[in-house]
Amino acid sequence: MSLTVFTGGTILVDPLAEGAAARSAAIAFRDGVVAALGADAAALAAQPDARVIDLAGGVLAPAPGDGHAHPLLGGLEALGPRIREAADRPGIIDAVAAWKAEHPEAEWIVGGSYDATFAEGGLFDARWLDEATGDTPTILRAWDYHTAWVNSAALRAGGITADTPDPDLGRIVRRADGSPLGTLQEAAANDFLADVVPAYPLDTRLSAIESATRRYAAQGTTWVQDAWVELTELPVYLAAAEQQRLHTRVNLAFRAAPGQWREQLAAFADARSTVEALGADRLTAHTIKFFVDGVIESHTAALLAPYADRPDEHGLPNWTADELASAVTAFDAAGFQLHMHAIGDAANRFALDALEAAIRANGPRLRHHVIAHVALLDPADVARFAELDVIANFEPYWAQCDAVMRDLTIPHLGHPRDEWQYLIGSIVRSGATVSFGSDWPVTTLDWRPALSTAITRHSHAEPDATAWLPDERIDPATAYAAYTAGIARQALAPDRGSLALGQTADAVWLSADPLAIAPEAIADLTVHGTWLAGERTYQR
Repeated sequence: MSLTVFTGGTILVDPLAEGAAARSAAIAFRDGVVAALGADAAALAAQPDARVIDLAGGVLAPAPGDGHAHPLLGGLEALGPRIREAADRPGIIDAVAAWKAEHPEAEWIVGGSYDATFAEGGLFDARWLDEATGDTPTILRAWDYHTAWVNSAALRAGGITADTPDPDLGRIVRRADGSPLGTLQEAAANDFLADVVPAYPLDTRLSAIESATRRYAAQGTTWVQDAWVELTELPVYLAAAEQQRLHTRVNLAFRAAPGQWREQLAAFADARSTVEALGADRLTAHTIKFFVDGVIESHTAALLAPYADRPDEHGLPNWTADELASAVTAFDAAGFQLHMHAIGDAANRFALDALEAAIRANGPRLRHHVIAHVALLDPADVARFAELDVIANFEPYWAQCDAVMRDLTIPHLGHPRDEWQYLIGSIVRSGATVSFGSDWPVTTLDWRPALSTAITRHSHAEPDATAWLPDERIDPATAYAAYTAGIARQALAPDRGSLALGQTADAVWLSADPLAIAPEAIADLTVHGTWLAGERTYQR
C-alpha cells in the first residue's frame, strides 16, 4: 500500500465546486485514489508509511488532459529540420540546408511544421527548396498537417507530373501550365506520405512516442487522445505499453476512410480487442476518427456558402452526408466512441446530422461522441451539441486573431462568418460538455498559454491586446474544467477530473493557482510534479 500526503499549500479539489468544496489545505493519496482531504488528510501524515510532500505555497490541482493531439507525429517532428522556428521562408530553407549538411547520409528529408503565411495563399514552390536539397527528396508538412511542400526530387519520386490527376479528396496545386507547383493538399499530401515516403523504423517511432509522453508528463498532463491512428501504428503503441514507455495515458482513435470503412469495422474491433487483452492501464482504443473536411486556410474546409475569395468554391468534404451517416451509425452500433474532425460550418452540420442519425437508428443510451475543433459553426447549430449530448472539443489556443487568422482565415470567410469562429462561450452557455485539446504538433502541446487564450481571446504575450470575439470568452474555472472534467467525460473516465474523495489521484503541482492569477500569467506557471493514479510521472 502507498500513501502520499500533500500539505503546505492549496488543494484545488474541483474548479467547478462552490465554497469549501472547491479547495482544501491537505490531501492524501492511497493506492492511486484520493483517500482523505483537509484535517483528515493532514492527520495521515503522521503514519510511518506516509510520504509527505510540502507544496511550498503552491497548488495541487486536478491534472489536465489533451482531448485532441497527435503525439507520435509530434515526437517524430523533432527528428527533422527545425523549420517551425523559422521566421520567414528563407529561414525554412536555411534550416533544411543545415539539417541536410548534418545528415549527408539521409535518403529523404522529412520535416514539419512550416508557417503557411510565408507564401501568398499558403502555396509553396518546389523550386524554392531545390537549391538547398538537390537530389534528396524532401517533404515538409505545413503547420496544419493537411498540406505539404515538396521539392522537385520528391515530385519525381512520387511520379507526379502535369499529367497526374488529383487524387480523390486531394489536390495537387498546379502552375498556370499545369505542372505541379510543389504544394500538396489533403489526400495528395497524406497519400504521398503513406505510399512514397519511407516509414521510420519501429525503434525510432517507439522512441518518439516515449519522448512525446515524457513531454506531456512534464507539463502535468495524464491523458491524451491520439486523434489519428493508422493500424500500421498499433505495434508502436503496443510495444510502448508492454515496455512501460508511456508516461501518460493514451487513447487511440483509428481513422475511418471513405470507401474502406465497411472493411475497417472488423479490423478496428480486432485492434480494440488486442489493446484490451494487453491490459495496460495507460493504453486504450475506444475511438474512431472521421476527417469530415479539411482546413479553411487551404480552402478545403466544407462551407455552407462559398468562400468569400473563391465564389465558386465550397471546400472539399471527405464524405457525402449519406455515407457519413451510414458509417457513423455502424461504428456507433459497434460500441465505438466517435471523434469527428469538423472545421467548416457545413462539416459541423454534417457531423451533427450523422450523430443524430446514429442515435435515431441505434436507440437511446449514454454516449460520449466528440466533434473536434468546431472552428466555424453556424449559430443555428449551437444548441444541437447540448440537444444531442455531443462533446465539443476545442483547441483554445486558436481562439485569437493571429497572423494566420488575419492573413488567411478571415479573408477566406468574409463577414459575418468571421464572427462564427470558436464559439466556446456560446457552447458552454448552451449546456453542452466542452473539452480542450492542443492538436499538437499543429500548435503547442502546452495547455498553459491555451488556457490563458480561452479566458482572454488574445495571446498571453500581448496582455493589452483587444479580445477577439469577447462574448466567447469563458471564466477561468470553466476553462480549466474543460481540461479536467470535460476530458474525464471524453476519456470515458468518470473517476477522474477532480480531486474529490474516491477519485483517481491524477494531479499536477503548480507554482500558483491558475484560477486566481492574471490570465496572462498562466503561461508562466511552473510545474513541479505530476501524479498519474498516485504514481509520480514527473519531478522538477
